[in-house]
Amino acid sequence: MLNSQQIETFRSQLQVMKEEINHRFEMNEHYGLEEEHPHESVGELSSYDNHPADDATELYEREKDLALNEHTEEELHDIERALQAIENGTYGKCEVCGIDIPLERLDAIPTTTTCKEHAPEQVVSHNRPVEEGVLMPPFGKFNYDEQDENVAFDAEDTYQVVNSYGSSETPSDLSNPNVDHYNDVYMESQEPDGYVEDYENFVGTDIEGNEITIYPTKLHEKYEDMLDEDGLMTIFGDLPPYEKDPYTEEEL
Repeated sequence: MLNSQQIETFRSQLQVMKEEINHRFEMNEHYGLEEEHPHESVGELSSYDNHPADDATELYEREKDLALNEHTEEELHDIERALQAIENGTYGKCEVCGIDIPLERLDAIPTTTTCKEHAPEQVVSHNRPVEEGVLMPPFGKFNYDEQDENVAFDAEDTYQVVNSYGSSETPSDLSNPNVDHYNDVYMESQEPDGYVEDYENFVGTDIEGNEITIYPTKLHEKYEDMLDEDGLMTIFGDLPPYEKDPYTEEEL
């Protein structure tokens, strides 16, 4: 139980804290929220000629001021509640269970009126800001797991196909306009859609990954011509002897 000297010490400490907050509110006009419009805090009359990014910055600052003001007002409320408890003669006792609050807890949090076991807001909220729904890597909701090696036509491929029909960029806007065809100037024009390696477009297997089948297509012919021109068995180079023999024809 607190003695009279300890109570007076906490009363003085709480009074100083209250005066500091009131002085802060008076100096910054409740973090500028007493202004009728956010423009007044930055000396602007209108957003008409402002860049959207500038307005976004001011909006962020306004939201921050709202949060700081709410936090400080809650702190002031706790101080006044503790001072009222001193006047009522209940300061230092938990208002829930009535046991004495340890002196160490009061030294750390002079505004507390509960013991540690009955302190409010002990449960951490799992409610996340709605903005986190869009603050993620591109196509984060659509891509497969990074550990999944399956290759499929996903949102990124969709964007590439749509972008191939044109965008706000022109050849003059690109860093390397030295291309043979206009269709090659859009972003990642050389990247295939829905597959990674060229041979994946004409090689298939059954559902278990067996029964490898080659489907003759123009891309298959182009792929074979490229290998023949370079004198290779695969794009990775020649196969080791023990793997190459079954694939090579015997010379007559």
